[in-house]
Amino acid sequence: MRSSFAISSAVAICAFALSLDARGQAPQAASGASPAAPSSARPASAEPAGERPRVTRPPLFLKEDWKQIPGGGEHPVTPASVTVANVELKLYGASSKEIQLTGVDGDENNPTHVWTGLCTTPCGLALRDKTRYVDLTGLARIRWNVKTSGFHEVRPILKLADGTWLVGDHADASPLDWLVGELSIASLRWLKLDPERLVTTGNFVDKPDLSKVDEVGFVDLMPASGHGPGGWSDVAQIEVYGKPIPR
Repeated sequence: MRSSFAISSAVAICAFALSLDARGQAPQAASGASPAAPSSARPASAEPAGERPRVTRPPLFLKEDWKQIPGGGEHPVTPASVTVANVELKLYGASSKEIQLTGVDGDENNPTHVWTGLCTTPCGLALRDKTRYVDLTGLARIRWNVKTSGFHEVRPILKLADGTWLVGDHADASPLDWLVGELSIASLRWLKLDPERLVTTGNFVDKPDLSKVDEVGFVDLMPASGHGPGGWSDVAQIEVYGKPIPR
């Protein structure tokens, strides 16, 4: 009896030990020595991935706040309305000479701005640095302060170094109050633009090269309605963030 009981107990103990081992728990060493320390080596897949190169935001390329004439009031915008040195004002559209400059310096309710209300056709304007192109790839962006009336909207326009004109599919409108908007250039889709008629042509341009841009501005693709509510666009300050490229 005693031998049979001993044999049965030994079999049970062995089975218990094997079950512990099968669950990944190493049985205690018979000699009483401490279990081996786990290896510090990691499988290749567990190595931390290398950090991505840091993408930096481009600097401010230009900022235009517009220059009001002594005495203020409303008058046609002219090259003298530009405050930034070495930057030229360009007007586009059949009635673009009717774009007015109005507002009061320092008045947040009526800041100095350009106004399209007298344009009887689509009209727009652009700014051109005389000594530099601007690279609008990567995290380049445009920031502007706009106010609109009716269904009018303000869209970005670009003239590339090769003479190609583009208009973006982003539009800002703010009928209630002045609103500062910011748009990421890389997120936009572009159509070609006829700079004289200010109409879009063809299909969307697949991956246009924006690494060398000659002019940056805005367009209102609708004729305006004159003074009073109805239909027009106001644009106060314009900021362009991009890498400068010597001409």
